[in-house]
Amino acid sequence: MTTVTPSETIKKAAKISVAEPVSALRYIKIRECGEDLVDFLVACPELLHAKQRFHYRRETLIRRSLAEKLCAASKRLPTGRRLAIVEGWRAPHIQARMYRFVWDRIKEQHPDWSDVTLTRFVNKFSAPMNVRVPPPHTTGAAVDLMLTDEAGNELDHSSPYEPFDPKGNAFDAPELSPTARETRAILAEALIPAGITNYPSEYWHWSYGDQGWAYRGGHPNAIYAAITPPDWTPAPEDEIDSPLAFIEEVPVEAAD
Repeated sequence: MTTVTPSETIKKAAKISVAEPVSALRYIKIRECGEDLVDFLVACPELLHAKQRFHYRRETLIRRSLAEKLCAASKRLPTGRRLAIVEGWRAPHIQARMYRFVWDRIKEQHPDWSDVTLTRFVNKFSAPMNVRVPPPHTTGAAVDLMLTDEAGNELDHSSPYEPFDPKGNAFDAPELSPTARETRAILAEALIPAGITNYPSEYWHWSYGDQGWAYRGGHPNAIYAAITPPDWTPAPEDEIDSPLAFIEEVPVEAAD
């Protein structure tokens, strides 16, 4: 049976860009449904918490319906395979620091690029803070995830590309190894039937209910706006302006 990739699905719709620019998403209205955030490790014990990529306090929160859909997706995985969540809900100040990390890294690699060119490129891999288009993670609608074996060891998602290489980020990146392509196919075959959609410029980023989900699926509106958990307080050491600090031992494959 031929697997239809997320990118192929999106390309079937007219005037749809796999880059999902803010300029397009801003026209999608958000009608907040009022659904709460839940701890995904409690709501769906089948899920694992993936290795941390950056130094800051991660939260284990996502919207309730997304947690239910991830549970359904987990049941579709082959024996011996599990979903590991890198992160779900992300605080706005962490999102801003994530954006600065990606900006600085790309600027270092391309010092001759103009700010306009740099912004367009960076926005593909990290959502800027925008009132009309809240970053997906700040809504609790998005997860960065990986596929692991039963013991929690992450599988090959990107060879022959290095994890830092943007050329390998797209779900259907060219010249992937058979192993990496199979890993991504397993993700798609489990997640898409559960109603979770992929941002095709990043194979690891999946969402339900945000503007990206509405854009990909042709839905009339998003159902999740930016949200802050009740009684939540940030870690004081995280409330700084500097870019996030990368944990050197772990490759970056989820910095959106």
